Amino acid sequence: MSGTSQRTGPLTNAEIGERLRKARQAAGVTQSEAAATLSRPTLVAIETGRRRYRAEELRLLAERYGTGINRILSPSAVHLNLVAKFRSLAGRNSSETSPTLLLLNKLASAMVELERLLGLQPPAMLVPERRIDPVAVDRQAEEAALMVRYSLGLGLSPVPHLVEVLEDQVGVRIFVRDLPRATSGVFVHDPEVGACILLNARHSSQRHAMTAAHELGHLVSNRSFGDIVESEERGTSTEERFANAFAYAFLMPAAPVRRRFQKLRAAFDKFTLRGLESMARGFYVSTQSMCRRLEGLDLLPAGTFDSLRDRGFQEKDSDDEPAGEPGAQRPPRYGTRLEQLAAAALRRELLSEGQVARMLDLDRVEVRKIVGDFYGAGEVDIEVALQRALAGRRA
Repeated sequence: MSGTSQRTGPLTNAEIGERLRKARQAAGVTQSEAAATLSRPTLVAIETGRRRYRAEELRLLAERYGTGINRILSPSAVHLNLVAKFRSLAGRNSSETSPTLLLLNKLASAMVELERLLGLQPPAMLVPERRIDPVAVDRQAEEAALMVRYSLGLGLSPVPHLVEVLEDQVGVRIFVRDLPRATSGVFVHDPEVGACILLNARHSSQRHAMTAAHELGHLVSNRSFGDIVESEERGTSTEERFANAFAYAFLMPAAPVRRRFQKLRAAFDKFTLRGLESMARGFYVSTQSMCRRLEGLDLLPAGTFDSLRDRGFQEKDSDDEPAGEPGAQRPPRYGTRLEQLAAAALRRELLSEGQVARMLDLDRVEVRKIVGDFYGAGEVDIEVALQRALAGRRA
């Protein structure tokens, strides 16, 4: 259980103990390590609800776990434990991954809490899971990618804003923050919370799309598989092979890629680097991803991109492109749905600016910018849309 059930009355000793246990696990602190703050028998007694905490004990534990006393005691606070779930599923226990997982856990908790405050239902998960046979993984990935595309009404068209599609149509909770440059993203699925993806704000929108498509592959094939995508990682497990193949097939469907390739080659009597870059822009992916896809479809010799790179080819990061340049996209700043929820909660005075800043792990200037983006001059007031949605749901 992820601990998302809402409580309206005072918390019992057992409920407070459970929240402390989840806070400890989410912080990556073992009972033995926490025993440096309190004795282990005392800690166990508090966590199991057999003994009520003392005020100083609660203060010390909250400080040790990097959380606030109010969040431990507030009946409306949401406490998730995606970190422990990720480690148990993916077998990861490295301290290097802890800050990223802690951030994902914090942001997912904030989104669930904001949804409750606004009276909104969590997004429905619309993509079914399917069993993957370890034989013919690439073929299964191609078939699954087409199935998901058609179920979402995408057909074979390029997808310019995959992150928004996953938020709006698939029901994935997506967050965007600065992560270590080698980390492209993190994926965790919880039955009660749903799928959560944390993307690296340092990366371009093309890399966001590839990472998001990779994680969508995990959601389709094995959503219980916790995943951290490293930039240079080449997984060999069935799950990773499927997710990699799915990402290429989903973003660059074979039929239109072949048609476009043949058309460019016929027009110039050969396939050029300029043609490769044109195809990448047309499918909203990086030149490297497009080249790898063409190699996988046997349209270019294996190792073509490696040869280009050895000869000095360097891809321009899309985030350096002028805003109006074709194919240029700006990644969402923190995650579109999370920003919408935070702006609405502030507009309705359900939370203070400081509370939202702490929930989202941002400073107040950044929170003000979020509100300004949604309620500034010329912006559509999403409060009206929220009220209509609630009225429709009650009707």
